[in-house]
Amino acid sequence: MPRDRFGREIDYLRISLIDHCNLRCVYCMPLTGATFLPSADLLAANEIEIVARAAVAVGFRRIRLTGGEPTLRADLIEIVERIARIPALADLALTTNGILLPRLAPALVAAGLRRVNVHCDTLDPERLARVMRLGSFAEIWAGILAAEEAGLTPIKLNAVVVRGYNDADVVALAALTRARDWHVRFIELMPLGVGEPAEVSRQKYVPSAETRAHIETALGPLAALPIVDAADEARNYRLADGRGTIGFISPVSEPYCGTCNRMRLTADGRFHLCLLNDDELDVRAALRRGGEAAVAEVLLAAVLAKPVGHRLSAGHTIEHREMFQLGG
Repeated sequence: MPRDRFGREIDYLRISLIDHCNLRCVYCMPLTGATFLPSADLLAANEIEIVARAAVAVGFRRIRLTGGEPTLRADLIEIVERIARIPALADLALTTNGILLPRLAPALVAAGLRRVNVHCDTLDPERLARVMRLGSFAEIWAGILAAEEAGLTPIKLNAVVVRGYNDADVVALAALTRARDWHVRFIELMPLGVGEPAEVSRQKYVPSAETRAHIETALGPLAALPIVDAADEARNYRLADGRGTIGFISPVSEPYCGTCNRMRLTADGRFHLCLLNDDELDVRAALRRGGEAAVAEVLLAAVLAKPVGHRLSAGHTIEHREMFQLGG
């Protein structure tokens, strides 16, 4: 397992398959004016497989497919099949808004996908339309149920908390864990990028402590769960009568950079070293020059170049990418 300069074990690769999305969440993408990669600039399925094989060969054990919205890739099933058959890969998961899962979930399971995280910011249809835009609660909920029925479990729901949009809805989301063994996770806004979504993130930020207090006031105390994986970005809790778990991901108020184990591959073929830093290494040229061995060399260099953490407290954020171009 590769280690960076700070002794962190880096074994988790997040692969962005596409920067397009069928939603326009207020903190992620503007309604108009966003530009996207042409299809020719996206890594092909066989190239994604080469990167995944190189990553596993040097000690990576977990891979997550992200976007934009990864289910918009016409060759998604092929990509999953190619990665799932790599020996020694311990986990293959997908982050999605769930809209296309009713027709894709069974095929994804057959191809080898193991789990999904579904983005759902509220259970209120009107407020969901306001914060996530272009999608409906009915579509997302149908996708969640389709994933559960297909066996893509445990289901994880990700909700980004935005003041004035869905901060009043965290209680209803947390209450889902009483009857279901789902993981509901509340994520702090990150001021990533320089456009309109980043401005929303700065103005509408809600710290996790406030979200947790809101939930406990309404539903009762949350019992902290043991930390099983030090690299888990969520701090997890359970209600006294809960079947599932409630997690808080707090990159701003409680940074977890010291235990970060992630590397990101952008859809256009660059290793992005830290979500909230602009540093990247180009891997596309290595792919086409030397195949798996050359990719492994670039990946290990990226691990060694990984920064110690973000600098949000000093006012520094990423300028050359937006969230939809990185997949979170």
